[in-house]
Amino acid sequence: MSLTTLTYIAADLIALAVLVGALYAPRHARKDLMAAYIGVNVGVLAVTLLLSTASVAAGLGLGLFGVLSIIRLRSTELAQHEVAYFFAALALGLLGGIQTAPIGMVAALMGTVVAALWVGDHPALMRRNRHQVIVLDHAITNETALIAHLERTLGGQVRSVEVQRLDLVNDTTIVEVHYRLHRRSRKAKPPARLEADNAQQ
Repeated sequence: MSLTTLTYIAADLIALAVLVGALYAPRHARKDLMAAYIGVNVGVLAVTLLLSTASVAAGLGLGLFGVLSIIRLRSTELAQHEVAYFFAALALGLLGGIQTAPIGMVAALMGTVVAALWVGDHPALMRRNRHQVIVLDHAITNETALIAHLERTLGGQVRSVEVQRLDLVNDTTIVEVHYRLHRRSRKAKPPARLEADNAQQ
């Protein structure tokens, strides 16, 4: 194994450590997915390094297609940000394994992938936005009344709402709602003060 190959491997592992250790772990910390990200990255890196030694470019392309086709995300339901980390780990492995570009360009591309996840999954980005599936204890057929009820219940501004099920027999409504929490007022009382005021009344 040449020094150049070791340099590409080191660049991939450093980028992976930042992606999983510095970004994903502090923000989400699912041990099973951390193992999946590491396994996918190192596995794709190893297979790509092996296939890149072939003299036929078509063989490399078919091999990569075969590697990607066996990766499936159907074992458990994943959130969209988890899928993003999954493909970022995969992309880092491919970048580290295909040694056709200069190491400086590869390192810059790896940094771009990691930086994109750092920005896109930052807790401060759209931190007041929420998404929930809610079961209401009565059927609401009027959309305006439904939105007003959800805003009172959730304490935010409804951005979009989709009725998944309207049961007039059992008097329930299942909705998927995207909403944005209101800014906290500076004059708002803390929960402890509110409880004390209610007790005095």
